[in-house]
Amino acid sequence: MNQKFDVIIIGAGPAGSIAAAKLDKEGYSVAVIEKLEFPRFVIGESLLPHCMDHLDELGLLDCIVEQKFQVKTGVTFYHNEERCEFLFKNKFTNGWDYTYQVKRADFDFALIKEVEKRGVYVEFNAEVTAVEASKEKQVVTYLNKAGEEKVLTSRFIIDASGYGRVLPRLFNLDKPAPSIPRGAIFSHVKDENRTTQAAENIFVHAFNDNTAWIWAIPFSDKTTSVGVVGQVDLIKEYGENEGEKFKNFIRNFPGLTSRFQDTEFLFEPRDILNYSVSIEKFYGDGFILCGNSTEFLDPIFSSGVTLAISSGHQAAKLVCEHLKGNEVNWERDYVEHMNFGINVFRTYVNSWYNGDLPTIFFTKQDNTDFKKQICSVLAGYVWDKENPFVKKHSTIVSTLAKVIRINESEVNLAE
Repeated sequence: MNQKFDVIIIGAGPAGSIAAAKLDKEGYSVAVIEKLEFPRFVIGESLLPHCMDHLDELGLLDCIVEQKFQVKTGVTFYHNEERCEFLFKNKFTNGWDYTYQVKRADFDFALIKEVEKRGVYVEFNAEVTAVEASKEKQVVTYLNKAGEEKVLTSRFIIDASGYGRVLPRLFNLDKPAPSIPRGAIFSHVKDENRTTQAAENIFVHAFNDNTAWIWAIPFSDKTTSVGVVGQVDLIKEYGENEGEKFKNFIRNFPGLTSRFQDTEFLFEPRDILNYSVSIEKFYGDGFILCGNSTEFLDPIFSSGVTLAISSGHQAAKLVCEHLKGNEVNWERDYVEHMNFGINVFRTYVNSWYNGDLPTIFFTKQDNTDFKKQICSVLAGYVWDKENPFVKKHSTIVSTLAKVIRINESEVNLAE
């Protein structure tokens, strides 16, 4: 006999948990089905302060605080000998001044278990094999842990399957992302020698003329996530011979040798190639996509979890209105809304790689107000249109970089 729910959510990551918590809070019956067994390893370990707004609203902060994750108060960028620090307490937008660096296996598991504790039906090891979506009824067929075929029906489906991309795959919705193919190689290491500042800030250091960068994301157990992002050929090269070149690079990278020179790698380096992806449409009759099921940009500004949580929250909010029988403008209130935030981040991602942001970050010219406004973007507040660096993102970053270059050129000529 088929089980019936108001909403079926495919995927138990942050987007799915947030959507489930929102729907459950509004009194709807929800089923979350997840292909994998949790807890499970996943990359994307540095949160942004804007995440905290949604976690707080839905009463999910306590279960996160209980995990004793590493507090994150800002981000430090490096290039050669130059350094630029952003502290979230100095941002333009009102909001949270801190967030967390998290092992995603623990973070994601804590969220979905809290949601399950509230009464949401959750099933792991559930591999979706077919989906029927229409205006009247949604049907999801899947194989459970025992290999038995099961069927769920609902009034609506939210796809939060992330890299699994269930509906994009089944409905042929994938399309290439408008970005240069890149990849990442990463591992976790022991990090007994870090300073207090190094513990509370994510470390980002550009190299190869800003075409590549290294990250160090500290955790509360004195371990750290380290990785390199760059064009695919570079990542493949670093991954050869069980990641030997990557390991040597981490151990000998300027500024990190005192922390990692003799460090132990806790698992063999793993890589992800060509991670950027997009979709043809965000929604259809009886379904909507959120999280990495929609689009993933680049890890440079740790936007992945923030966009996942924000899209899960917005999707669930609109689905609630739909289930109440209210008219929903999916295009305006979901697609345009989410694309605005995605495109703000896209501008900053592109501006990092084309050199505009490094020009702004590492200039010796005084830009305190600009820095506060940029800090809000780095904190995830990419829908704050009171912020000029959000509202005018498509032109203001490049214009400021151009002005800085002209001014620096004039100073050099004067000298």
